[in-house]
Amino acid sequence: MEGDCLSCIKYLMFIFNFFIFLGGSFLLGVGIWVLVDPSGFREIVAANPLLFTGVYAILIMGGMLFLLGFLGCCGAIRENKCLLLFFFMLILIIFLAELAVAILAFIFREHLTRDYFTKELKTHYQGTNSTDVFTSTWNAIMTTFDCCGVNSAEDFDDHSLFRRLNPSRLVPEVCCQRNDLMISKEECLKGIMPIRNKGCYSAVVDYFETYIYMAGALAIVVLTIELFAMVFAMCLFRGIQ
Repeated sequence: MEGDCLSCIKYLMFIFNFFIFLGGSFLLGVGIWVLVDPSGFREIVAANPLLFTGVYAILIMGGMLFLLGFLGCCGAIRENKCLLLFFFMLILIIFLAELAVAILAFIFREHLTRDYFTKELKTHYQGTNSTDVFTSTWNAIMTTFDCCGVNSAEDFDDHSLFRRLNPSRLVPEVCCQRNDLMISKEECLKGIMPIRNKGCYSAVVDYFETYIYMAGALAIVVLTIELFAMVFAMCLFRGIQ
């Protein structure tokens, strides 16, 4: 009876990790294709800091899933205690890291307020300086979500770093990058009528509000799978003679 149970756990672990292995291989393939694609998609990604970061996040995630799936499959099918222990420790580290991120997000949740982002924008945003990470990230956010500032274009007032560096402009150029309205870029830069007047805080919250429950459910599913994977790995580890 104990041998049948051990065999069941063994093949469940193999099937489970085989799908993880396939998922990791797919993500690695997508990330590598984007980086080496000769059709020009690489330049589009490189020009957008958010997409550029996302590609490397996909590569890292794909690599971790690939390694996890490989260790789990080999450890289960060959009943190798060393591989199973390494698999268990790797999942435990990932689980603890996710738990730490959740705790830190709860502790520093006051840093995600509208006032905090407004203060940071006024203090550090420079305008068109592509070498400054903070500025280029905010430009990417305003372009992606079709917004301007944290609350509105009025965030770029006389007290902001942007206005001190660009006294002749009332709004950044990124707030004027649309050609479907009857207003010139020069008029927009002078603040006559900013084309993008919606604040990015509201735009981002509205966008992610649709997916917040899905993300929460997905996080619970992932944590549950990780817990079961650790239990199965330890059961198989202890059952191997």
